[in-house]
Amino acid sequence: MIAIRELNIDLREFQVRDIDLHIAENEFFVLMGPTGAGKTVLLEAIAGLVPIKSGTILIGDQEVTRLPPEKRGTSLVYQDYALFPHLTVMENIIYGLHFHKMDKKQTKERFDQLMEVLDLSHLHHRLPTNLSGGEKQRVAVARALMIDPRVVLLDEPLSALDPGFREEVRNALRRLHQSSEATFLMVTHDFAEALSLGGRAAVMNSGRIEQVGTIEDIFQRPLSMFVADFVGMKNLFAVQFQGTRADAKGLEIELGRKSINSRGYLAIRPEDIVISRKALSSSMRNSFRGIVTGILDQGFYYEVHLLVGAVTFKSLITKRSLFELKLHEGAEVFFSFKASAVHSF
Repeated sequence: MIAIRELNIDLREFQVRDIDLHIAENEFFVLMGPTGAGKTVLLEAIAGLVPIKSGTILIGDQEVTRLPPEKRGTSLVYQDYALFPHLTVMENIIYGLHFHKMDKKQTKERFDQLMEVLDLSHLHHRLPTNLSGGEKQRVAVARALMIDPRVVLLDEPLSALDPGFREEVRNALRRLHQSSEATFLMVTHDFAEALSLGGRAAVMNSGRIEQVGTIEDIFQRPLSMFVADFVGMKNLFAVQFQGTRADAKGLEIELGRKSINSRGYLAIRPEDIVISRKALSSSMRNSFRGIVTGILDQGFYYEVHLLVGAVTFKSLITKRSLFELKLHEGAEVFFSFKASAVHSF
């Protein structure tokens, strides 16, 4: 549905380079990356709002690289709603029809469907000032879908919402995607959004795409140090590979498989590291005795730093586990992780 080939954008102070990306029809694709990575610039380039230096953009079989925004069959939803304050919910939603001709019967059917799916029927006479954040964002999404676009572009649509409203709009987006034939492309840096909505994703960094793949691949099998760090693989080590083992500063870690490289990196998710007060007799092939060197409060979880030899591992545990294990700095513990939890690249 969306095919981007060798795309380059030059905004003087920022450049997007060598973007090659293919998004299938009716896919819910997620574009991730830190602030300033170029995610919104790429989204606006697809929408026709940013000038392109070179490359091509196709939507379906049509090249839209030089077409004006209104002829691309796209709708863009920003995080700040951008509703007209003097128009009612209904008037905001149908506003785009002034620029897109649709059959009256089709218009009514689509309007009724959107009002039902997004639970807006009881709000259609209200002004935006009388809406909650979640309601405003649902109206913004309905307005974008009202013109029956081929592509819906979402620029961090949930980031300005409180947690309760965020879940509300996330569920609405899921229902809309399931009931629509449109292709959804959403920019986010929230992992929960990516996991609950996306099928595939791309990670951007400094104007370039670092990795494209399924959500699982990106979170469990990153291809670079940047992606591994971005998705929360806090245990990142430079290693030397020897058969099925890897040497990290003199510490041997079992991989359960041979590496084709002699040098590289290991990444282990902190939630895959199990801490115990006694040595575990389990199938986990990596088990070490270490010293707790730090305990950091991360809200719902605690990050525990474990030193063995010259290597520090990081594990995530619940508050209950912290108290049950009676952990404190200086405590001697055992920790283990499966060979299958070790990612190498």
